[in-house]
Amino acid sequence: MNRIPRIISLFLGAEAILYLGFLTLDLTGHSGPTVPLKFGGILLCLIYAALCAHGGGDTLVLPALLFTAAADVFLLVLGRFYSLGVVLFLAAQTCYLLRLRRGGAPTAAWLRLALPLLLALAAFRFGIATPLNLLVCLYFSQLLSNTVLAWYSRKWLFAVGLTLFVGCDVCVGLFNLGLGGALSAVGMWFFYLPSQVLIVLSAKEAFHERS
Repeated sequence: MNRIPRIISLFLGAEAILYLGFLTLDLTGHSGPTVPLKFGGILLCLIYAALCAHGGGDTLVLPALLFTAAADVFLLVLGRFYSLGVVLFLAAQTCYLLRLRRGGAPTAAWLRLALPLLLALAAFRFGIATPLNLLVCLYFSQLLSNTVLAWYSRKWLFAVGLTLFVGCDVCVGLFNLGLGGALSAVGMWFFYLPSQVLIVLSAKEAFHERS
């Protein structure tokens, strides 16, 4: 077995252990000790993105994962400064937009303008238009736009990863609205870590070719 498949196998094996570990704890009602496992999974994605960038893979996934990990420091580890966490997630989506544009995808400015407007109007309609929620509307609209463009551009692995990211954020929204109960609580990370793993794996092709 050469060096690259071994690295991929180690990465996926470690992520699977962490994933099964925190899902088991979440499903059995012991979510308290899961934070190190969840954040550890994101840090592993960050390390693998750095290896890919260093080896000639996609260089925009690394800053996106840096922003993602930093956002999780506030949203997961500290549980405070949520607005800053959302801004960092928005920065990650900006990196993904640049990645899509570099791959030849259109900007789809109409979509990026229409979606936040529609989401903001919905927030006002349902009486939840707080500054934080409006910021979330902007972030989520950009995630949705990037997901549409990834599918349109046939970036399959990236598209599936972003779609799972959308699933995670839908669960977050349901949970914060008091809907879905334990299902939405578990669903957040059920979708989130696989989404990040697939996104970072989508950065590896050039890494594989050059190594």
